[in-house]
Amino acid sequence: MKKSIIAICICCFAMQLNAQVKKVKHVVLIGCDGFGAYAVPDAKMPNLKKLMETGSWSLKARSVLPSSSAVNWASMLMGAGPTEHGYTEWGSKTPEIPSATTTKYGIFPSIFSVIRDQKPAAKTAVIYSWPGIGPLVEKDAISIVVPGNDNDDFCADTAATIIKRDKPYFTFVHLDEPDGTGHGIGHRTPAYYEQLQKVDIRIGKIVQAVKDAGIENETIIILSADHGGTGKGHGGKSLDEVLIPWVINGVGVKKNHEIKDVIITYDTGATIAWILGLKAPQSWRGKAVANSFTGN
Repeated sequence: MKKSIIAICICCFAMQLNAQVKKVKHVVLIGCDGFGAYAVPDAKMPNLKKLMETGSWSLKARSVLPSSSAVNWASMLMGAGPTEHGYTEWGSKTPEIPSATTTKYGIFPSIFSVIRDQKPAAKTAVIYSWPGIGPLVEKDAISIVVPGNDNDDFCADTAATIIKRDKPYFTFVHLDEPDGTGHGIGHRTPAYYEQLQKVDIRIGKIVQAVKDAGIENETIIILSADHGGTGKGHGGKSLDEVLIPWVINGVGVKKNHEIKDVIITYDTGATIAWILGLKAPQSWRGKAVANSFTGN
């Protein structure tokens, strides 16, 4: 009898979670370049901290090594590390080692091709500030591709317009700051924290666009970074460089919950696929951060 009751309870929890996940019709991924997790506690970022208070978060998520840009943006979108996808450098445009597998789009499978292959009619969008993102995405698998030419305000405003107008199934917004300030002036400097206030305003625009679009109750927002930094650089093994924020907010997500599970940046792509009920490619190594959802 006890075993039966336990089994029924487990089934109920599973059904509850499935119902919550099924309500999700949109995912927005906001990526902030060079945003070290160390900066979050002291940063004046009310929009980000509101997402944390009403969602789940970790300040101990980790980049892959090296703690540089292209290798980590590839890992985030491709659900696997550099050993699999082959992008190993700061500015990789093509794999330095052959990708373990490629799609019909010519590169290692990303969340964009996973969506296109399994949901052909779904609308997707990528708006990116750093030009280095361009070679890492399967443009032919994406509905809307907007390069921002290092203009974060343009990217935030354009993303807001697209979300309100098109309501994409999946939207990826890349913002180049605070990385530029980290390189130009330095991490852990007053200028770096001042730049984070501007980053937060851009985050707020995107969050508000979801509300204005009338899709707040069926949207998941994830925010993360490619790496942190130390001094005026990154790419090394210090925790300031490796630890990144990971925040998730929306329908079915636990509120004011610190995620204790280990999170590596390639878990982001896997989490998005899991939320949307998509089958991850065999070549992916990421795991869904399911602990951030109620019922888990």
